[in-house]
Amino acid sequence: MADAQVIPRNLRHLRLLPAIADQRSLTGAAHVCGLSQTAVTHALHKLEAAIGNALFDRNSAGAFPTQRGAVLLARVRRAMERLDPALESVTPGLSRVVTHSQLTALIATADSGNVTLAARRLKLAQPTVHRAVTDLEKAAGRPLFDRAANGLLPRRACLALCRAARLAFAELDQAEADLDEFDGREGGKIVIGALPLSRSSLLPSALVAFRKERPNTPVTVLDGRYEDLLAGLVSGEVDMILGALRDPAPIAEVEQHALFDDRLCFVAGPEHPMANAPAPSVDALAKQAWIVPREGAPARRQFETFFRERGLPPPQSVVESGSVLLMRETLRQSDMLGCISGGQAAAEIRQGLMVRLSVQPDLPVRRIGLTHRSGWYPTASQERFLSHLHSDTSI
Repeated sequence: MADAQVIPRNLRHLRLLPAIADQRSLTGAAHVCGLSQTAVTHALHKLEAAIGNALFDRNSAGAFPTQRGAVLLARVRRAMERLDPALESVTPGLSRVVTHSQLTALIATADSGNVTLAARRLKLAQPTVHRAVTDLEKAAGRPLFDRAANGLLPRRACLALCRAARLAFAELDQAEADLDEFDGREGGKIVIGALPLSRSSLLPSALVAFRKERPNTPVTVLDGRYEDLLAGLVSGEVDMILGALRDPAPIAEVEQHALFDDRLCFVAGPEHPMANAPAPSVDALAKQAWIVPREGAPARRQFETFFRERGLPPPQSVVESGSVLLMRETLRQSDMLGCISGGQAAAEIRQGLMVRLSVQPDLPVRRIGLTHRSGWYPTASQERFLSHLHSDTSI
């Protein structure tokens, strides 16, 4: 994607594109939008000048999107489908007057809880951000924040609007990528939320294959808690999450797609007394100190279920971590045991850095796969990355 935005973020101008396409004329679009034909023509010319090509073929039969126009139009429709319901739920008619700068200021203020911090984040003057938020609240006819001693607390309507605006802006970013691809350039970027298993077994090979094919597309891999990655996903800041799927899906706004099945295994360091011994008893395992997945993770629930189903309480001496590196080094330096995904531990076991215990928990398989937003429409770069994920899912 180009360093600077090519598509102007003038929401009023962008809204005209679907109207022109639907009405097949600038005159019809002007009528339904309550503008003069001159205003519509001027707005379209500004968009076409910024993008560098015609967006509509205009002739005696009407106005019809060019190929480039159709690419942009599809993303603009998706953006407005996400943004407009949230705006109209705040106040009818708000979608006709709100601006991109107002929404950007709203998001930054909601995130920061403070106009000064929001201005610093946006690299704008504090009065500019304050005025944008105040003008938006005036247009809405209602406060969007509660003023408290410790800052500004976004109301529920504000949070819903911020979330919708983020998704709409993500679609416009995707439009930039689509237009780059249309012109034969690598377009867009990829932001991946990576859970522990994907970081050690699934993701590296897909990234290597993708980078050979697309050497210039920015890729960001975010490590973090599932809940944090999920929040980024539904707000449009993360494109996909790779790792253990949840059953059931955590929220209706996401879709899950399985890539392969995985099972947990119990491991020890190479010098551990149990490493090459006969299968230890469950009672002996319960008395050991362990490194286990964090509380609330599906793998942690399975680990605890293994002991409870055998009439024993889960081990009390535990360290919570999803890092295979931390587990490997801790097991090497101690007599602790580890509970980890079989796929995540595979490379360490092959290299002799961990040893799989003779006893194996007869726990259900876990589905490992991809989570993305419902209705997500990936760019060409994202599609290519997904194809590499699907073509290499053997652990």
